[in-house]
Order: sequence, then C-alpha cells, then structure tokens
Amino acid sequence: MVVIIGYQLYDVARSEYGMSISQASLQLGLLGLVQFLPIFLLTPIAGVVADMFDRRKVAAAAMCIDLFIACGLGISTALEVHSLPLLFTFAALHGSARVFVGPAMNAIAPNVVPAALIPRAIAFNSIAWQAGTVIGPATYGFLFAYDRATPYWTSLVLIVLATASVLAIRNLPPPNPEARNAHPVRQIIRGFHFVWHERFLLGCITLDLFAVLLGGATALLPVFARDILQVGPEGLGPMRAAPAFGAAIVALVLAFRPLSSNVGVKMLLAVGAYGAATIAFGLSWNYWLSLGFLGLLGAADMVSVFIRSSLIQLNTPDDVRGRVSAISGVAVSASNELGEMQSGVAAAILGASWAVVFGGAGAIVITAVWAWLFPEIRHARTFAPQYRQREPVHEG
Repeated sequence: MVVIIGYQLYDVARSEYGMSISQASLQLGLLGLVQFLPIFLLTPIAGVVADMFDRRKVAAAAMCIDLFIACGLGISTALEVHSLPLLFTFAALHGSARVFVGPAMNAIAPNVVPAALIPRAIAFNSIAWQAGTVIGPATYGFLFAYDRATPYWTSLVLIVLATASVLAIRNLPPPNPEARNAHPVRQIIRGFHFVWHERFLLGCITLDLFAVLLGGATALLPVFARDILQVGPEGLGPMRAAPAFGAAIVALVLAFRPLSSNVGVKMLLAVGAYGAATIAFGLSWNYWLSLGFLGLLGAADMVSVFIRSSLIQLNTPDDVRGRVSAISGVAVSASNELGEMQSGVAAAILGASWAVVFGGAGAIVITAVWAWLFPEIRHARTFAPQYRQREPVHEG
C-alpha cells in the first residue's frame, strides 16, 4: 500500500498538477517528511506505552488506523479524487500508526522466544516480512495498473488478518507494575539515558540511521520506473520487490545457518556493501541490471538488519525494551523517511541517478567513520550481551 501511495503521488504530481520530473521528485521527498514527523514526535510516547500496557493490544489498536487509511484511499481512488494534500494526510496518519506498532511488536519477541533462539527467530521473522515485501509490491503494481483502487481494498483485508494474528498471541508476561506507576516523562528520559550511555547500542542504532539516511534509493524508484527506465507501474512492482527478494534469500540462509562470530565486523562490511550496490543501481540504465543491483542491495541490508536486531534485542533489559525498540525504530524511520526527503531534494538538484550515487557513496563514508568512532562494534565477536551489568533503576 505504501509503495502504491508513492507511485500514485508522483503520477498525480506529473499528470494532474503538471509538475516537472524535478518538482515531482521533490514531492516524494516531502512524502517521506510527512511520514517521519509524527514518528519523531510520538516515538517517546510509543516506547513508554509499549512498556506500560499489553503490547498486543497496543499494536492491534495502531493497526486499526491503517484499516481506516486503506478504506479512505480505496474510496478516494475509486472516486478519482486526485489530490496531493489528501495523499499527504493519509501518509502522515500511516506514520502515526507505525510508531506504535514497531516498539510493541519488537518488544514481544524476547517475551515468547528463548534468548538462545533470538537470532534464528529474527531471521524467520525477516523471511515472513521480506516475503510480504516481495509479493505485495510486485502484485500491487499489476493490480494498480488494472484498477487503481484494488490494492487498497486488498490491503484492508490483509490488515484485518494481521490484527487478528497479533491478538491471537498468548502467554505474554504482564506489564511491569513499576512501569505502570512511574511518571511517563521520567520513563522517556530513562530510555534515552540508557541508550546514550551504552555506546555499543548507540553505535548500532546510529550507524543504520546515517547510512540508510544517505543511501536510501527506494524513494526515487517511481522516478526510475516512470521516466528513466520507462517501465511504468508494472515495472515498479518488481523493482520495489527486488531488494526484499534479495533480503528474503539471505534471511532464509541465516534462519538455518545464523551468524555467530565476528558479528560486529560483518555488520560494518554489510553496510559498506549496501552503499556500493546503491551506487551501482544509480549508474545503471538497464532494467534487468537495475533489478540485480537492487537485489544485492537488499541482501546486504538483510545481513546488517539481522546482526543489528539481534544485538539490540539481546543487549537490552526487558524493562526498557519497549523504549529502546522505540528509539531504534525512530532511527530506522528517520533513515527511511528522512532518507526519502534527502533523496527527493538531492534529485531535484542533481537528478535522480546522481542523487542515488551520492547517497551510496555517503553510506560507505559513514561506515568507515563509525568503525573508527565506535570500536565497540568492531570488537563484538558474538551476540552475547555487551551492556554493563547494573542495579535495576526503580522508576516510582
């Protein structure tokens, strides 16, 4: 659904508003910004909510917002209400929903999976996620070309199934009673304090933030599909699915043969490879080569995500896991949505191809700088907890 929103917005900007390629590319950047702003503003609250209340119900309630979005977009598209403000509004609402889903869902896994199986569980979860990311855009591109409202009606049905699945999870431990009674502002401060003083976690989270912030190419895929490679919405679906396809293959391998040694160095190398694949995609003018580079980009990103997610989950005490997941989530969202803003602005100035090349080179530079700034990452040999053991902090 989100992929189709991006293509629809770009198409409306070009056809209905008569914008140039540069002007419409900037609209894609603004789309990322309006999705990020609610995430930035609400993330501290979302982390506290995930630690205070039943995480299943928090996630399900947020998914109901996406139900409303799918229904609204389906109706407006069926009625041919072509409005950029309307699309921006629904995108902002989606950002608001995501900010509560992420921390709640990420904090559930360690409650139901033994610590020793967390890396493997993350790989299996990534397979499911990437499979949806492959099938969704690839299918929705053709559905959108056939009937523009159909992708949104399909999303509505799938979100209902997802909500029911989350509510079916059983045997979660009750929320920490001290967290329920603590002052929310104090809890927010403690979450940021914990991450700031654990340099290992800080390095892992900010590496993804700045590398993907610069290296994100997905926001400009509608430009490549419509005006550079000239393959239209039918070509956009496979392009958007290619990174997920590469990631799914790697996730399948990691599910059965998870990484266990020199994980810090491997994460840094994966982020560097992500930047190199981004550069190659930006320089390609052949559709099939572009699909291949996007697949390599996704494969490298999956290695990084697998290692980073495992390290964060296993290096965070349960009583602050919701807040740390929220902070990690806002970093990921900032890298994605603000990365879209950066890509849109860079494309308006440099052109789409050179904007992608510039971003990939920036991701490589960031990786080298972070390897020097955070030696704790380089020295991480296994997924074993790296944080300092300390007395629990009472939040009453």
